[in-house]
Amino acid sequence: MTVEELAKELTSGNRRALAKAITLVESTKSADKSKANKLLSLLQASRDTIRVGISGVPGVGKSTFIESLGNLLIGKGHKVAVLAVDPSSPTTGGSILGDKTRMETLSSKKEAFIRPSPTSGTLGGVAKKTREAMMLCEAAGYDVILVETVGVGQSEFEVASMVDCFLVMMLPGGGDSLQGIKRGILEITDILVVNKADGDQKKLAEQARSEYQNAFHLLSPKIEGVEVAFQTTSALEGRGISETWDAVESFVNILKEKTLFNKLRDEQDINWFKRLTEDALIERLWNEAEQKNLAHDLMNKIRKNEISPSAAAAMMAAKVNDNNGK
Repeated sequence: MTVEELAKELTSGNRRALAKAITLVESTKSADKSKANKLLSLLQASRDTIRVGISGVPGVGKSTFIESLGNLLIGKGHKVAVLAVDPSSPTTGGSILGDKTRMETLSSKKEAFIRPSPTSGTLGGVAKKTREAMMLCEAAGYDVILVETVGVGQSEFEVASMVDCFLVMMLPGGGDSLQGIKRGILEITDILVVNKADGDQKKLAEQARSEYQNAFHLLSPKIEGVEVAFQTTSALEGRGISETWDAVESFVNILKEKTLFNKLRDEQDINWFKRLTEDALIERLWNEAEQKNLAHDLMNKIRKNEISPSAAAAMMAAKVNDNNGK
């Protein structure tokens, strides 16, 4: 199948073509990279979509929540793509990719597309080609893109730079709930959801939601005039899911009313451009023959304590500058 044929199949809504296209853009082979760039150039980016990042501590119930939300959205006439990111092993590079098996009901529906991807060493809670995968899903006709990230941490800011709404999920925790989230995460949150508000934990969930809401009063708003929404949900029982989606839609509508939505998408494109440029430069830095040999020599000297890492880095940078000046 040619790249042009793949693009045609993709835009017709063929799920197999979409899966094949994402595999192509995720490939590290030189020939595939060229084809992937050509494929992306043939597609038109859409802004009639909603991109939602969903993050949360391990065990918070992200997969169950996403399945409930996805089923709700399909019932409302949406087509939903879920890009679920699993952490890769630093040793083997492998990952479990279990989200698709955990979303059995949603994955069986033709209006849903679930794609688990490994982080492959990428920080920020997302896979290296998540932006490209989002664009491909939108080109295939999916109007709601849900990006499930690895979990809350200091490096979770990457996903916030590629979505319209960043949703953070937390567990009921009573007085200890605020210990489970960093200030930096609070500052980029658009919607905070306390999940597992069921059974004996229902009261704890309401208490945690109140504590988070009070904590946010101490922070400057992420967007002037746009308040963070707070929700309690029981993904297991399906309660609070509809209200949470209403909050997402309300947030996006406010962005559009304030003429901020298109500016946000422009910024997402700029961040994408920066990331691609950084990746290209890093690949060139470590893979061009002359620099690769120098790096190998410097690493051997570091191991023998003949040079400090900082001095070696300065030499490496100087070599790159020299090459650029030629």
